[in-house]
Order: sequence, then structure tokens, then C-alpha cells
Amino acid sequence: MLRRTAFADVAAMFEMQLDEEVNRLSGTIPRGRDAFEAVWKKILETGEAGGVTPRAIEVDGRLVGMINAFPQEGKACIGYLIAREHWGRGIASEAVRLLLGEVTVRPLFARVPVHNVASQRVLQKNGFEIVERGRSEGTERYVASEVFLLRLGEPPVGDA
Repeated sequence: MLRRTAFADVAAMFEMQLDEEVNRLSGTIPRGRDAFEAVWKKILETGEAGGVTPRAIEVDGRLVGMINAFPQEGKACIGYLIAREHWGRGIASEAVRLLLGEVTVRPLFARVPVHNVASQRVLQKNGFEIVERGRSEGTERYVASEVFLLRLGEPPVGDA
């Protein structure tokens, strides 16, 4: 169900990230085509040496989403997107489970808007725990919102 993301996936992924409901739930602002393609070109050219583990999510040979592990603000994080027509089928939960088998760094974090209960459940089914509630400031990519920080695994000794 997971495979390495390819350049051929970028056009379909671009369309997925334009969905208004996807963006409302994830607290994101979609990128324009040029910006989206530039980000993915860099990710795919640098490969995992660039710190990102990009994976396409397929069901029955069809691309239905994406999931990635990536560094953000000094933390190892994950994020995912499932095309809306595939919601409610357990695809996100299974994709997270599969990625956790590949990405073994711990702790691993995810930020989820407080109103995105479905995504919180997906992560909690896979062992993530809510460790913080806070306010995420708005940027060119993210909408200002209340968010939960979820963590899988214990922080390193001496980490506050």
C-alpha cells in the first residue's frame, strides 16, 4: 500500500491538496502549482538524504494519498493526506502503521488541529499520545489555529 513517491505522482497530489475540506481539517493553505512542484522536485531529488521519507499511498493500484516523515522545528514529524473520496475506509490508519514500520526514529511527532478529530483518532490508534495543546500561528502555509501536538515514543533523557 505504501511506495516511494515518484515524479509521476506530483500532478495528482497537487489536485488532492487543493480540496477545501482537506485544507479546513488540516489547517493548511494549498500551494500554487509552481510552488507545489518546486517543493516536491526538491524532496524527490534529494531523496531521504534530505530528511524526508516520502511515500505514496495506493489502494488497488490507484494513488489515494500521501504520507511523509520529515523534520520540522527540530522534531521528527509525520503528516498525511488522503483524498476525500477515500475517507472512512481505514486507509490513513493503515498508512500510518506501515510508515511507522519504516521510520523507526522516536520520538515522532504530529501536529493536528483540535477540530480534526478523525486525524487524532488515526494517530492514537497507532500509539501517538496528545502531549500538548497550543496555538499555531498563521503562516503562508498554515492557518492560525488551536492544535494538539501528539508524540509516539518517549523523549530522550534530559529533554524537557
